[in-house]
Amino acid sequence: SIAVVGASRRPGSIGRELLHNLIEFDFRGKLFPVNPKADFIHSIKAFPSVSDIPDPVDLAVIVVPREQVLEVADDCGKKGVKGLVVITAGFGETGEEGRKLEAELRERVKRYGMRMIGPNCMGVINAHRDVHLDATFAPTLPLPGRIGFMSQSGALGVAILNIARQLDIGFSYFVSMGNKLDISGNDLLLYWEDDPETDLILMYLESFGNPKRFMQIARRISRRKPIVVVKSGRTQAGARAASSHTGAIVARQGLDIATDALLAQSGVIRVATVQELFDLAMAFSKNPVPRGNRLGILTNAGGPGIMATDTAISMDMTLGKLSAETTAKLRQLLPSEASVANPVDMTPKADPSNYARCAKLMLEDDNIDSLMVISVPPILVGARDVVTGLEELRRQFAKPVLGVIMAPEDFYLELNESSPGHVAIYQFPESAAQALAALDRYRRWRERPAGEVRAYKAERVAAEELIASVQSKTRLQLTSPEAFRLLECYGIPVAWTKVAKNIEELRAQAKDFRYPVALKANTPDIVHKTEAGGVALDLRTPEEMIAAAKQMAERIAASRGGNAGDPAPGFLVQEFLRGGREVIIGMTQDPNFGPLVMFGLGGIYVETMRDVAFRVPPLTDVDAQEMIRQIRGFRLLEGVRGEKPVDLDALAEILQKFSQMIEELPQLAEIEINPFLVFPEVGQFRAVDARVRLATIGK
Repeated sequence: SIAVVGASRRPGSIGRELLHNLIEFDFRGKLFPVNPKADFIHSIKAFPSVSDIPDPVDLAVIVVPREQVLEVADDCGKKGVKGLVVITAGFGETGEEGRKLEAELRERVKRYGMRMIGPNCMGVINAHRDVHLDATFAPTLPLPGRIGFMSQSGALGVAILNIARQLDIGFSYFVSMGNKLDISGNDLLLYWEDDPETDLILMYLESFGNPKRFMQIARRISRRKPIVVVKSGRTQAGARAASSHTGAIVARQGLDIATDALLAQSGVIRVATVQELFDLAMAFSKNPVPRGNRLGILTNAGGPGIMATDTAISMDMTLGKLSAETTAKLRQLLPSEASVANPVDMTPKADPSNYARCAKLMLEDDNIDSLMVISVPPILVGARDVVTGLEELRRQFAKPVLGVIMAPEDFYLELNESSPGHVAIYQFPESAAQALAALDRYRRWRERPAGEVRAYKAERVAAEELIASVQSKTRLQLTSPEAFRLLECYGIPVAWTKVAKNIEELRAQAKDFRYPVALKANTPDIVHKTEAGGVALDLRTPEEMIAAAKQMAERIAASRGGNAGDPAPGFLVQEFLRGGREVIIGMTQDPNFGPLVMFGLGGIYVETMRDVAFRVPPLTDVDAQEMIRQIRGFRLLEGVRGEKPVDLDALAEILQKFSQMIEELPQLAEIEINPFLVFPEVGQFRAVDARVRLATIGK
């Protein structure tokens, strides 16, 4: 039973349209319009308030002015209503006054034990055959289907329902979330996880309330049900100054890096546009998951076949090699000038009736995992025959079958009216190829091992004491020796390092070092030592080292303007490591997601090449391995021109230890190990330089 509070007789008003949709969609329960100024609305008896309704009320849809919402919520709570959908806007999205009202509304919902969607939303749809609920003010009634759709935008939700009907896409549920005051996207995911009416989940997101919780839930659900997301806000607001390459890359790229990382780790398919969302919705809702990435293309025009091939190959699909038996049978059916190698070009002379027979032969071939059929129809009658033939094949084969009919819009409108639930049809081959590639990405995700977050032995107490000691000195930046010690607490190997406060102390220690050594300036105002001339390598004698130290001090003094009052630099002496490949391991804080781990090629090329991958911790063992393999320079780590590969398993373990460290030490704001030298033997791994910045000084 539903009470529509704010139901109206005025044409065009939200209160009138919402009640009208409930009636027209044939809601299978009781409806109670609530309006103190009307006796009847839509020929249904109206009541002055929810408390005046004699029957129990399960759900109240609230469409009253903002100033009346709290009073209505109280009335609903006292009546025993358990669910609210608050359409009314003017709350947290409008400013301080709205946020205060929103806080009061939250308190009432909690006080009465109610659950609420909204405020500032366009309503909900439940298309279940026993419910038939359309509590929205959208002008288009939904088609029933097996897709759960969540939209964080009410206005976009109206457009989505309109477009979905045009594309023959139906929903099990549609929920406009609004301000997410109570029920969140995570709640909906949990509901749809085991819902037998929902096979596919689509989401339009503007923000994450609890990103880590989303990742936990989505990672589990996406193993069983595909989740496709379009996330707005791809540019990162408020890019801040950062002392590390990690932070600088995040700020400069300006992309929504954290969202990309989180969704990829969760098995969620992210698309850039609503159009792509619908393209994938058609493919996923009307096809099984493919067995592999081998695509078959059947076309009557060479150009569209080439476009489909180019798009598919660029998205990691391959063209399946047809068997000799298949090509021989195709040759018997097609004109002599036709090409029977994949893609199969039937030519415009081909009889439209041959489409189904050729498509059947290709689907029977074990070398084809999915099929795209392209038709540039000379007449629309032929196009309808193609769709009919594909529809029959879709029921016979457990392989994805997509059609591309390059026809006018009128053809699609007529097709949806005459053949509801038809095979997925696209107007352009690139869209179909992208949708098939998404199906294949989802297959790879489902076949991917789940991985585990491993716990490594660490000196956590010692690390916390080190951080507390730095904070007690009112410092945010750790010195290099402190940073190295922190890494050692978590089993991350570092190069042996000695500290000298000045040249005199360096000269006194010189005879005790094992040569060759590397010499580095050790001063807080120099962040990037190489650029400042603060690094000298492969120094083989004490004399070479002292000479390099003097030159380094002169360069640093010159870079500071030669002021006499500037302190002389201190020095770090390190073992000089030959060979090895340089990588970078870093962490920066995202304002919405928290810590973000970065891995890539290191050394002086990190900002130039920006060949890096990002993940949201905690990292599983599979996350770490994928992170390494994602960078373009992975082949350098595998070994080229006779080089041995680095120990990739050991490197993945280092990333997991790094992830554990930043999870256990929330005081850390920014970390960068650059370069971290990796070798074929794990015993040679070394962190050569490290910077650590704390979030707060502490008390």
